[in-house]
Amino acid sequence: MPTSNGYRLDESAQRFGRLVAVPEREVRDREALRARLARDGYLYLRGLLPVAEVLTFRRYYFSKVEPVGDDLAGFRRVLFGEVVPGAEYAAFCSQPALRGWFEWFLGGETFLHKRKIIRRTRPGENGIGTATQAHYDLVYLREGTDQVLSAWIPLGDCPVTLGGLTYLEGSHHRVLREEAEGRLKRPAASITADLPGLAEEYDARWLVADYEAGDVVIHTAHTIHAALDNVSETTRLSTDIRYQRADAPVDERWQSDWHDRDNL
Repeated sequence: MPTSNGYRLDESAQRFGRLVAVPEREVRDREALRARLARDGYLYLRGLLPVAEVLTFRRYYFSKVEPVGDDLAGFRRVLFGEVVPGAEYAAFCSQPALRGWFEWFLGGETFLHKRKIIRRTRPGENGIGTATQAHYDLVYLREGTDQVLSAWIPLGDCPVTLGGLTYLEGSHHRVLREEAEGRLKRPAASITADLPGLAEEYDARWLVADYEAGDVVIHTAHTIHAALDNVSETTRLSTDIRYQRADAPVDERWQSDWHDRDNL
């Protein structure tokens, strides 16, 4: 049974389901994709990235962090001092398959936010505070455009047991409405770790997927999402990046590298 921060998700048909991948007939249809994103709040793009690129970066990451073992200070020093600001990570996040897709989809020159996050969840790291709690990205990005798009990228195969991202179905519609009405000016913080309770409040399903290397999920700034616990025997590695049109307002607070002052 999937869990998040120790909470067991309700797997009934009314509260649990699967992400729907963009069908092949729509992959190159920009208007169909835009309509799908407006309707669903996400685009699950299977195989958008070359698998070799994903696995090469995964190997690079582990080649840097494995030598420090369980030394947390050493891990943070390598992650924030070498990997995050490094050329390899920059190249991965701006590779043609990504930047080119966003330029095509957004219809103009793009801007990649410098604050990019690599998340590592090892087996057994469960309980409150270990998995990303339910939130929508706009609460962190209010000083820029609300048309910023987030890309969640599994850095390797990521079945449900590894603790990938889960989306609250249709949640962006309510968030958009309540934001427009001025009734949902949340602070820059997560909504809750209690995913089952939030599904009841929204009368919605949490959607999951068995992601594979090369997959990318794009979501809007209003779509509620969270991470599942890693209940496997393998480390889950993923990255979060954000693109927007270059001519739209940018939240300048997020234009520095992810740093060890921030949460892991």
